[in-house]
Amino acid sequence: MKKKRVLIVEDDPDILGLMKHTLERDGYAVAGTTRGEDSLRLVRHEPPNLLILDLMLPGIDGLEVLRELRADAKTRQIPTIIVSAKSEESDIVSGLELGADDYLTKPFSPRVLVARVRAVLRRKEKPEPAGDEVIRIHDLVIHPGRHEVLVGKRAVELTFTEFRILHILARRPGWVFTRDRIVDAIHGEPYPVTDRAVDVQIVGLRKKLGRAGDYIETVRGVGYRFKE
Repeated sequence: MKKKRVLIVEDDPDILGLMKHTLERDGYAVAGTTRGEDSLRLVRHEPPNLLILDLMLPGIDGLEVLRELRADAKTRQIPTIIVSAKSEESDIVSGLELGADDYLTKPFSPRVLVARVRAVLRRKEKPEPAGDEVIRIHDLVIHPGRHEVLVGKRAVELTFTEFRILHILARRPGWVFTRDRIVDAIHGEPYPVTDRAVDVQIVGLRKKLGRAGDYIETVRGVGYRFKE
């Protein structure tokens, strides 16, 4: 089986070396660079199966790299994991808004790195459910056509907005959704939804779902995701 190719863009040579060694040991073919300009050239020459992108880079920073890749039809679908320090939450949010699939905050363990890489690649290989397709995750069943949610055999009554938020998250388990992305996804409803209102909706949604409410994870400073 052909090895999946991973490109790491990290300005710290020591961290780059550690990530490269970790992923090669897990069976990936790994290339690396410390500069954003070089990453654009490498990606366009031979698009990788996954890009791991540091935000703080000399020259062209990580956000600009991601912006250019997402603007190009040939590279916009490349799965991307952002790597950044915890103090750069606003940049992480910006990266997710540009289409990054996940993020890692420094420092992180080799095991976490491998798990996130596997998860992102697995999600990309698995087709996203159609909008009207029944979703079954753990003991939770979501039936969009019937606007019906079951936890085990218990029917859960949700408002229209609560149902939309649950459906958005559950269609892509493991994906991080910022509050703005959630608002955009339910935009156009008969009443306004703000980013802070999303937090309130999540609280109510978790309460109604009971034990299944634990499947909705808070990503501190960023937004929410549905547990894989």
